[in-house]
Amino acid sequence: MASTLTTVFIALLVLTTLTRVWLGQRHIRHIQSHRDQVPAAFADSISLEAHQKAADYSSAKTSLVISEAAAQALLLALFTIGGGLQWLDESWRSVLAEPEMLRGALVIVSALVISSLVDLPFDYYRSFVVDARFGFNKMTPSMFFSDLLKHSLVGVLLGAPILGAALWLMQGAGDYWWLYLWVVWSVFNLLMLAIYPTFIAPLFNKFSPLTDNSLKARIESLLTKCGFKSQGLFVMDGSARSSHGNAYFTGFGASKRVVFFDTLLERLDTDEIEAVLAHELGHFRHRHVIKRIAMMFFVSFVGLALLGWLKQQDWFYTGLGVAQSSDHMALLLFLLVSPVFLFLLRPLMASYSRKNEFEADAYAAKHADAGHLIRALVKLYRDNASTLTPDPLHSNFYDSHPPASLRIAKLLKKA
Repeated sequence: MASTLTTVFIALLVLTTLTRVWLGQRHIRHIQSHRDQVPAAFADSISLEAHQKAADYSSAKTSLVISEAAAQALLLALFTIGGGLQWLDESWRSVLAEPEMLRGALVIVSALVISSLVDLPFDYYRSFVVDARFGFNKMTPSMFFSDLLKHSLVGVLLGAPILGAALWLMQGAGDYWWLYLWVVWSVFNLLMLAIYPTFIAPLFNKFSPLTDNSLKARIESLLTKCGFKSQGLFVMDGSARSSHGNAYFTGFGASKRVVFFDTLLERLDTDEIEAVLAHELGHFRHRHVIKRIAMMFFVSFVGLALLGWLKQQDWFYTGLGVAQSSDHMALLLFLLVSPVFLFLLRPLMASYSRKNEFEADAYAAKHADAGHLIRALVKLYRDNASTLTPDPLHSNFYDSHPPASLRIAKLLKKA
């Protein structure tokens, strides 16, 4: 059984990596083949120069993703069949034989730190080479590393209790430890949704109350009409790190906030901002956030139940390059290899997300002007250098939002 798992894992790792590379290369070729002509639907609103910038920016980002995919696959192979996790476990065992739970936590943290260090050069290159080349990056190196340190500290403060609870339950809570852990994990995620806007997000950005009274009145009228109650309307200093623009809802229950990037407010007029907000309210009205939370809870329930069974199978460890079973190795192996086994399900999740976007657009067209939303989307596509000509297969596999042409074509029917 162990040899079968090894064979299946290697085959899937190679397949997923080659698929990611192939789709990325297809995407680049398709974008570049349409680089010299603006699609007819956008010819009056987007210049050839802006279209070419979007093509080159999307191609550069995709090339980086391809390289990152290869590096991540190599690291995963070294961790598992290459014996890297076994070496980490033995190294910590020689330093700290007991208590086992602490040693296990250190093994897991070590593996996660190594993975982060492998990702770090790609993140840096993305900000200071790719985004900088196209005029999007506003961060300094000191800000980049300051954010990295903050993320690490927040990760430790929030992750350590969950990791400790997981290992403690796995060690002493009996056969149904996975069910108790699922309850803890679910409560933790709901708590994070509630406290993130007020306590965590301000660590990385400044949030100021919206002061434009005219815009504020329009937005509050729309919120009232749509039955949405929020804690407030805020402007985030997105321009401190990037020139990309966006708007979103955050929080859960009474802590819900409406947040606008300052860059978005600078680029769109009042009618367009109202239309963008109506789209976001469409997600609220169709309960997309609640549905995704429910889906996350269901997937985590199934995953932890599966881990509860795999934890007891010796072949699960030996088939993935680990000599002996242990709670921490069961958890770490499952976290590392499950994305490989789930990769081919990604198009289903992307399709579901695109369906949600179409529903939110339809809602926005009923509660605001579809033409205003079209204008806003065209400006955002242009200013964010989002390609108008993605490869259809790549888009169907990955994209959480519909291609611009399809999205705007649907809205035109409602205008």
